Amino acid sequence: LTDSEVMLSGVPAITDVWNMQKTLNELGCVTLWQGDRLVLKSNRQEVIVPPDHADQLRASLLCLGPLLARNGYCHMRLPGGCDIGARPIDQTIKGMTTLGADVKIERGTLLVTTEGLRGAEVYLDIPSVGATINTMLTAVSATGNTTIYNCAKEPHIVDVANFLNSMGARIKGAGTDIIRITGGRPLRGSTYAIIPDQIETGTLMIAAAATGGDVTIT
Repeated sequence: LTDSEVMLSGVPAITDVWNMQKTLNELGCVTLWQGDRLVLKSNRQEVIVPPDHADQLRASLLCLGPLLARNGYCHMRLPGGCDIGARPIDQTIKGMTTLGADVKIERGTLLVTTEGLRGAEVYLDIPSVGATINTMLTAVSATGNTTIYNCAKEPHIVDVANFLNSMGARIKGAGTDIIRITGGRPLRGSTYAIIPDQIETGTLMIAAAATGGDVTIT
């Protein structure tokens, strides 16, 4: 969403992050690790998310909004990974189309185009994390104001909004069921510390309880 350099600190060295890094590299983003910090600089922009990467990582779907906003077109296979049952993306598609995108699915591939993104009122049928984030990522570049209703409220929704605001976006209401976005503001680079993973923390708490441990998680 910006041509300027972004530095993220506190980035976990896990497979999902490495897969996303590879995806961004294929899309034309230069990435460099500095300890637990990841520096990203946009370069050339491809619009096709590599199919093998999409197959491995459900979060590859989060490339959709930025690529659409930046290039007016995105082409990617329906995401794989995190195979825990039916994982529909209908709410993400609803957000895209409401903001002015044309979405087609052909033989398992998403073809998304737009002649211009415009702010709108988006009503999510369920509070989907992916749909909330993708709609935010798209709306910050749309012309005019967007209001998203029935949003997901998870801590990483708030973190994404805070990060975008640090780049110059104007997002209010993250963490509630209504998010308001003033679109069309140019985004700059940012240095940002991401929040820890609450699911990882919960996993360690469960492990401590299961083993009768006495554990402090910082």
